[in-house]
Amino acid sequence: MPVKVVIPTPLRQYTGKKDSVEIEAKTVGEALAGLTAQYSDLRKHLFNEEGKLRSFVNVYVNDEDIRFLQKDQTPLTETDVISIVPSIAGGSMTGCICS
Repeated sequence: MPVKVVIPTPLRQYTGKKDSVEIEAKTVGEALAGLTAQYSDLRKHLFNEEGKLRSFVNVYVNDEDIRFLQKDQTPLTETDVISIVPSIAGGSMTGCICS
């Protein structure tokens, strides 16, 4: 069954500029594996050398964080939408009152 995977703007360069991709999968893990099999350059941006999801990559199924569900074993239905959301950090200390 195909599920929709929403690709964030910074990663679209690795999916041929597509903002979403349909992947055949029964679990989140299968969907991510299928996505990175289809778009191999995306793998290093989502997974570390041990094959674990990078700590700054958040994955949601219908707005629910998979860390609070069944992680990569979270089951999917054909109406589910997976969103990949990279954490954004940075900024400036200008104007900061720090002690």
